[in-house]
Amino acid sequence: MTLKVMLLLSLVVGIVAGIGAIFFKYLIAFIYNLAFYGIFSLRLDPNVYGPASSWGAGIVLVPVIGGLVVVWLVRSFAPEAKGHGVPEVMFAIYHQNGNVRGVVAAVKSLASAISIGTGASVGREGPIIQIGSSFGSTFARALNLVQHQKITLLSAGAGAGIAATFNTPLGGVLFASEVLLPEVSTRTFLPVVVATATSTYVYRAVMGVESAFVVAFDGLAQGHLVNGAELLLAAALGVLMGLAAWAFVKVLAWAEDVFEDSGINPYLQNILGMFAVGLLGYGFMLFSGHYHVYSVGYSTIQDVLNGGITGAGLLLVLFAGKLVATCVSLGAGASGGIFSPSLFMGATLGGAVGVIGEYLLPGAGITPQTFAILGMGAMVGGATSAAMTAIVMIFEMTRDYEIILPLVLAVALAIGVRRALTTADIYTIKLRNRGKPIPTDRTTNMFLVRQASEVMYRDFVVLPGSMTVTDALKQVEVHKTRVITTDGTRITGYVRFGTIPYQADRFARQTLGDIASSEFIIASNASNLNTVVTRMNRRNRTYAIVVRDTRGLPRPEDIVGIIGREEIANALVRNHYG
Repeated sequence: MTLKVMLLLSLVVGIVAGIGAIFFKYLIAFIYNLAFYGIFSLRLDPNVYGPASSWGAGIVLVPVIGGLVVVWLVRSFAPEAKGHGVPEVMFAIYHQNGNVRGVVAAVKSLASAISIGTGASVGREGPIIQIGSSFGSTFARALNLVQHQKITLLSAGAGAGIAATFNTPLGGVLFASEVLLPEVSTRTFLPVVVATATSTYVYRAVMGVESAFVVAFDGLAQGHLVNGAELLLAAALGVLMGLAAWAFVKVLAWAEDVFEDSGINPYLQNILGMFAVGLLGYGFMLFSGHYHVYSVGYSTIQDVLNGGITGAGLLLVLFAGKLVATCVSLGAGASGGIFSPSLFMGATLGGAVGVIGEYLLPGAGITPQTFAILGMGAMVGGATSAAMTAIVMIFEMTRDYEIILPLVLAVALAIGVRRALTTADIYTIKLRNRGKPIPTDRTTNMFLVRQASEVMYRDFVVLPGSMTVTDALKQVEVHKTRVITTDGTRITGYVRFGTIPYQADRFARQTLGDIASSEFIIASNASNLNTVVTRMNRRNRTYAIVVRDTRGLPRPEDIVGIIGREEIANALVRNHYG
């Protein structure tokens, strides 16, 4: 399929993603108004605090009820809709040939809207990414596109979704490029650009051109030269945000594992987790006058940016509360993203650093609002590893170019510190724990991360090396079956008759051991293809015998397959041509 046709298809994906983002926003508003106030309304400004719920203390049960519905939806129709969505999209790209079921879009829309609308501490960008990618993948499959084209439309849908959600077209392009696309080239980049631009236009045509957050101050004054104190504090903030991002990655992974390994019924898990979230939000209402940690938390972020929250202690408590609420919500089975919680945590912790800096260094031009913005970018970048996405999206949200220099410094240090503590980020740690790694270098060919068990040749027989060739030929199909030889307890060699010219006189007295090659390596079926190919190359071997991932010396009964040059070539061909 030509690039022109792909661009046209991307236009369609962008239109659908834009409409999807609008529908999703209204669906959240409808459920939120019904759940918190018992009214039917589509009017909701997420950047403004709502009044206290008419349910009083009963509000603590709203997240529980909503969570039970979400658990039922996910378990009944689409398990992929559980959690924050992006890991499932990445898994589909690298390990499922770009296939995301169409039903995921419908279930994810409803489940995430219910989670967010009933107070679960999750964001709306993860769901819209999964919704957009689901449509892109389903659309591509309906047209019988090859693998790399499916993945391109999937990524275009995801980028278009996040672009429309935050009104950040450049951020959507960079998110798809940094986080999702395994290959960045003209054939993949241009469709993503078309889809994100289209979705943003559709969203703006209906919802307006305002940015996600309104910066009510001038930030760093036009032409203002960033001074040393600001840069030093921005660097310190970057280090602190790196530690915070590491804590977020680890605590979220821990919470998900604790709930999953508890052995408790999923519905009871939800009741326990969401009741805790309900209590936490109600506690903030009693303590500060607002629920704060419920839902996306945009109103709190906007309040920090407006300078409405100036106490460092409260800001630090809000950071800790959002961290706990988000990890417990996702661990207990909520459906929603981590991008908005990252912005919340970044704004509150960054704001606290700004308050302290302003107190310690009066007259240095330090403001809590400026450092709240820096914290948002640093937390998002540190948690997701998407440096350019974080920098550009914060710029698009605030329209403040003068803040770029300290922002770049803070984001870079945050990512560096988090990577020094753990290579995995908030998206990849879940897949690493599943044994389905994602390459650190996003330009790595996808076939290199496929497991050995996915590409190995399975038609083989295991025969003793002492068997005569004549007897062996009676048991195998010469041009198909491969033979692995043993001495009874060890793997000793490999024979592929199809590559040996048949000479009856020569083979009459020879055994399999006489003609078998010992030029092989032993590989685990859990190893990825990159590891196998690297070991074969280093030892100058042409094939690998794949065994079950067991401890100790591999035995003949552990053999599960064979990988040779033909299997490697086939894996590469399938990657490019489907």
